[in-house]
Amino acid sequence: MNKTILATGAVLGGIAVVLGALGAHALEALLEPDALSSFGTATDYQMIHALFLLFLGVVPLPDSDKRWIYRLIFWGVICFSGSIYLLTLGPLLGIDPGFLFWVTPLGGLLLIGGWVLLLIRVLRSLA
Repeated sequence: MNKTILATGAVLGGIAVVLGALGAHALEALLEPDALSSFGTATDYQMIHALFLLFLGVVPLPDSDKRWIYRLIFWGVICFSGSIYLLTLGPLLGIDPGFLFWVTPLGGLLLIGGWVLLLIRVLRSLA
């Protein structure tokens, strides 16, 4: 489990760096300031949660606990950051991603759930 968590954290972190560079250099002239800011928020959250996964991969918790936290964070990043990427890039790609309006808050709830579950499991392990 730890290998999967660490590898996912590394991949998400690497992708966040690439997308952050894309946003800072290539998209600056193509996106409105609000869309560019949203794109930056998506890369920031992706990187924060990539680091979260790297931490999770080394924290001493049972694999069953890690598995649930990992799922919440992974799918939270996919839904939250992924939907923002599609919402901001949709006009450039010629697609209308308006149907994704509900995916971003769902992703946020999954991310919050991952943090809360980590807190519960760590507090339980300290008791």
